[in-house]
Amino acid sequence: MTSSESQIRAFVEDRTEAQRSKDIDGLMSFYSPDIVYYDAVAPLRFTGADEVRRNFVRWFDGYVGPIGLETHDLSIVAADDVAFANMLHLDSGKRRGGIDLPIWVRETVCLRRSNGTWAITHEHISIPINPANFQIWFASAKDAPARRGGRSIFGLVATSLLTRFGLR
Repeated sequence: MTSSESQIRAFVEDRTEAQRSKDIDGLMSFYSPDIVYYDAVAPLRFTGADEVRRNFVRWFDGYVGPIGLETHDLSIVAADDVAFANMLHLDSGKRRGGIDLPIWVRETVCLRRSNGTWAITHEHISIPINPANFQIWFASAKDAPARRGGRSIFGLVATSLLTRFGLR
């Protein structure tokens, strides 16, 4: 592993900790002021630190308490002053409205080093779907096949409520 790769690995771990603890200022310190961020939620493209900050605050506000975030399959390619990394995240935690359902998220980040400091200049988030019915894919494990061809949010909420009240 090169020095740049080790730095990026530590960078990603520190950023993930800021996400888990909902430390917005700490999280934003990992991003370039001219960040371009593609998310899985509308408006899909966020440009600049202010827009990205608002999007992260929206994400944080969707959880009661900390966010569970596990990084899997981290892959890094780094040169002297540019790098990219891709990974899977298992995003979990108690969401507002009582839904407690982990979801797999795919992520790619592009980084640039300036004056010895790495910063994310581009990030792309996606959520796997079943292309046959366009439903979100909730698998029990990252390499498991989709269950029942995907699940709709309505079905997830109904299942959660039935389970919560002991009817399932």
